Amino acid sequence: MKNRTFLSMHGAIYGVFAFALFFLPGLMWPMYGVQVNDQYAYFLSQHNSIFLGGIAAISFLFRDIEDSEVLRKLFLGLMLTNILGLIITLYAGVKGIFVGFGWSDPAFFALLTALSYVQLKKTG
Repeated sequence: MKNRTFLSMHGAIYGVFAFALFFLPGLMWPMYGVQVNDQYAYFLSQHNSIFLGGIAAISFLFRDIEDSEVLRKLFLGLMLTNILGLIITLYAGVKGIFVGFGWSDPAFFALLTALSYVQLKKTG
């Protein structure tokens, strides 16, 4: 996959989740088996959007960078971020925190980890 395509896709996925968790936490979280039952839980969902939106922005901003050490480090950072997401969401699934649609998250993070790894290997 071309770097531009990968970073556009990666940024779009993170951007959609940032938007959804900021504006629609009461709709999104119950699909994962988590209830947003007070203002603090609602805020934490919106706060989480800061980081998701930041990853989306970084992905979009770097999509036109040619192969370089900077791009290699970006792919390494994205891969490590996705590995962390995989570990945390897998833990939530195993502990019964995430149920229902929640099991899609570890699969999602595993896929993005693998794709990040492939892009990283292509850069050098």
